[in-house]
Parts: sequence; structure tokens; C-alpha cells
Amino acid sequence: MADINVSAKIAAPGVAERPAGSAASAAGGPEPIWDIIELLFFAYRDFVGDPDEVLSKLGFGRAHHRVLHFVNRNPGMKVADLLDILNITKQSLGRVLKQLVDQGYVLQKEGAQDRRQRLLYATPKGEALSLKLAHLQTQRITRAFGELGPAAHEAARRFLTAMIDTDNREGVLRLIARADRMAKPEPK
Repeated sequence: MADINVSAKIAAPGVAERPAGSAASAAGGPEPIWDIIELLFFAYRDFVGDPDEVLSKLGFGRAHHRVLHFVNRNPGMKVADLLDILNITKQSLGRVLKQLVDQGYVLQKEGAQDRRQRLLYATPKGEALSLKLAHLQTQRITRAFGELGPAAHEAARRFLTAMIDTDNREGVLRLIARADRMAKPEPK
């Protein structure tokens, strides 16, 4: 058996060295950023894990969480817009949405101008569940920000925005800003 020679060259922080002939060098690309990739997997696992426990007791899963989240943040959202945001099939959304409607978490109304439109609203029961799940996730985020210091929120926001495909960023930021404006009480 031949020995594997490891280069003495120093890699960028968090980037493991691979012997020549590895898949990355054979493909002509940079070595994968394994630590960040894996940290994202584990962070996502834990970020959704807290809500998963609550949802499983209701017979719901992550798809229900995503639907309820966006419907609650965007009252009156069209089903077509939700399909675009979630990037799922109509059939997949239909099953999840039917369960949320049947169990009283989401209300579907026809559009005032176009009766073919289906507009979605979280019921008070849906709002309460959405808020409970958001609080669990906010606790985790707040704890992490507390470890990182005062600029953590903005740095995380910039990083996550940069992770979104460039052709979708502006639309995502507009969606978030619109939902934030709708959530704030109007001045009297």
C-alpha cells in the first residue's frame, strides 16, 4: 500500500488540504469549504429542531411550518405567491394547506376582484402557533448573537442575504420589508 503524501502548504482557515488528484482539484475547482457547509447543516438541524418537537405533537412537519410562517407574515397572500416563495409543487402545497385549513390554522378566501384567486390568512389559532415557533427560533438566534457581540445581527443578515441567488435577493428583501411594515402597528 502506498503512503499518502500531504502537502506542507498552509490552507485558508477552515479549509482542509486534500492530496493532489482529489475530486476538487480534478474538477479544477476550489476545495469545498467543509466546515461552513457542515456548520450550516448542523445549525439548520438545531434551528428547526425546536419547532419540529412542537409540530410533531400536532401531526405537522416542516412544510406546515414554512406555510404557516409565510401566511402569518403576509396576510392575504395568494396561493400562487406562496408556491413561488416555497419553490414547491402545487400538489405538495395542496396537501399541507388542506391540513392547515381543516384544522383551523389557515383561512382561505377568494379574491375580491378575481374570485379565482385564493388568498390565505392565519387564523388566531394559526397566529398563536406561528408566534410560538418564531419565539423558539428567536431564543436560539438571540443566544447566538449574544455570543458574537453587537454587530452579529447585521453580519448574519449580510451573510444570509449574500447566500441567496442574486436574481432573487431583491424580491426576498422586499418580501421581508413588506411583512415587517405590516406587522408594525400604525401610528394614531
